[in-house]
Order: sequence, then C-alpha cells, then structure tokens
Amino acid sequence: AVVSTQSTGSIYGTAVRPTQTSAGSSASNAQRTNDIDLSKRHTVNREEKQRGRFLEIFKSDCPDIDAIKKAAWFGCTREHRPLVWQILSGYLPPNKARRSDTLSRKRSEYWRFVAQYFKTRTDANFSSLYHQIHIDIPRTNPAVPLFQEQKVQDAFERILYIWAYRNPGSGYVQGINDLVTPFYVVFLSQYIEGDVEKADITQLEDEILANTEADTYWCLCKLLESLHDNYTFAQPGIQMKVHDLRRIVSRIDKPLDEHLERNVVEYLQFSFRWMNNLLMREMPLTATIRLWDTYFSEPNGFSHYHLYVCAKFLTKWSKLIKSLPDFQAIMLFLQSLPTSSWTDDDVSELVSEAFQLKCLFPKAVTSVAGTT
Repeated sequence: AVVSTQSTGSIYGTAVRPTQTSAGSSASNAQRTNDIDLSKRHTVNREEKQRGRFLEIFKSDCPDIDAIKKAAWFGCTREHRPLVWQILSGYLPPNKARRSDTLSRKRSEYWRFVAQYFKTRTDANFSSLYHQIHIDIPRTNPAVPLFQEQKVQDAFERILYIWAYRNPGSGYVQGINDLVTPFYVVFLSQYIEGDVEKADITQLEDEILANTEADTYWCLCKLLESLHDNYTFAQPGIQMKVHDLRRIVSRIDKPLDEHLERNVVEYLQFSFRWMNNLLMREMPLTATIRLWDTYFSEPNGFSHYHLYVCAKFLTKWSKLIKSLPDFQAIMLFLQSLPTSSWTDDDVSELVSEAFQLKCLFPKAVTSVAGTT
C-alpha cells in the first residue's frame, strides 16, 4: 500500500486516517489496529517465503544467476542480500568454491591501493579532490547516526578518494558519496543485529570493518562502471536521462507534462538529483536498499530501468502537482516529497508499476538503447 499524505505514519503503510466523529473513533481505531496486524502477518509470511526461495537457490554450489535475479527482483532477505548483491554486481562469482579466494584477493588488492594512493591526497595535484570529498562526507545522509561515526567517515573518504584517483576520466562529483552508503550498510548488516543505521561499531573487530570497506569499494566500482557517462565532464549521461524522462512522461501523462511546461518547470531542475543520486535523497535508506534489489535484477537496472521508475515516481504525484498554482509551489513540493515513511511495500508497488511501463514502452529510453 502506498503511504499518502494522510497516512497514520505506520511503518506498515496500510492505515489511512479517516475523517470521523468521536463516536466512531473506537471502532475506527480497532479496525486500524486489525489492519496493521494483518499487514504484519502478511509481511512475515512474505519474508519467510523469500527466505525459503533463497535457501533453495543457494543449496547449489553454483547457483543459477537467473534464479537469483528472479528472487531478488521481489526483494532480498536481510541475511542473503550481501551475497546476492556481491554476485549480481559482478564482484563475486556464483561458484561457491571460488568465492573465498576472490574475496581474499580483492580485499588485499584494495588495501594495497590504499597504501599506494591514499598518501597522495596532500599532493598539490590532488589536494582539491581530497578536500571536496572530505567536506562532502559529513553531509552524507546526516540523519543516520552510523554515518557520523569517525571510523565510517574515514572509510568513506578512502573509498571515494581511491575510486576518483583510479578513474581520472570521471573523477569525483557530489552525489557519488551517497552511492557508497547502501553497500556499506548491507555488508555491515552481516555482523550486526537490529538497526544497522544506529549501530555502535566500536565493538566490531577491525578486520570486519576493513572487509566491509573493501567490499563496498569494489561493488561501488562495478556500479559506477554502469553509470560512467553520468560522471564524466558535463555529465552527459544525466542530461540524456533527463531528456528521456520527459519523453516518457509526455507519453503517459501529457496533462502533467503540459502543466510543468506552463509553469516553466524544467525537468532538469528537479530530476537531475534523481539521476545523480538514484532517488536516494527522495526516500529512506531502507527503501533505497529495497529498490536496489530490483535494480540489480534488471538488465541495465541502474540506468535503463531507473528511468521507468522515475517516470512512475513523478506521475504518482500527478494529481497533486497539477493542483499547484505556480513554479515555486511545484518546486517546493518536488524537492520535499512525502516519502519519509516509505516502506518496502511502497517500493515494491513502484517497481511493479515501472515494469508495466517498461513493457508498454520498451524503446522509450534512448540513452541506453543507443538510438536517437
């Protein structure tokens, strides 16, 4: 169920606050409680079914990639997500016998990079790069206590600096720092019970933090390879994606597109951030992680499929946007969407609607298809 602006704020996103008289409040509250209980049971049952699917898949010493993708499309379980992401990103091989050696080799390689390159951050040629990363790290999702831990911020600095140093053709731009966080949280979740975002990492062994950092680095590299044009000079990939977004929206919701045009609202003004940060600043981190489950399962998920998700994300608010009278009101709304209480269910609905849209307009995205 989608959380509306009249939501009760329930983490299950099912109860909607009705207009009622005091006489009917008790019955309504009872119904709302019953709805939440039903939603809890539904969520638990769904998670158990997903857990069973992944357990069956990983019984094999060489699980089928397509089977992993099919299961992950609907959302990973917490216990299986780290391995699923590492396999689907291309960081780890599906063959179980090869995983341990790959992890050991890649983790060692990352720390050799750190020893070799991180010391250059004070050199005249690289000090400005390091300075930009250094000032961006504290701004990275500041509401999450984990990201204010000094050890975590130090890890993010190393990850981003090493990536930028080794990829001078792209280089670091603001927004890449956000893309580190889902990987770090997912990989750290293997060692922490409860809410990772509020975890106290001071009790964790240094080896755990070092391995989490290295795994995050390599998976970030794989992700950014698929988004290379987003981060080269003038960010042409993002420019093209914004163009494609308007093309899609104009086909599925012409009145909305015309309303934006009448009020001189350019798509670049609000959707640049959607492309640059993959909607990460538009929803909670837990919802982003659920979204990435599907992206990893789709061909060109973070570029091609992301556009269909953005189109449905925008048109979701169509009625409300069309009721707004001017540029300022529209932009204020689009920059602060009512998604702070979004759950996995909201994301599941969004990606399902995006899939329907992709089926209807499979050639709507030119930036990936290579057409003009």
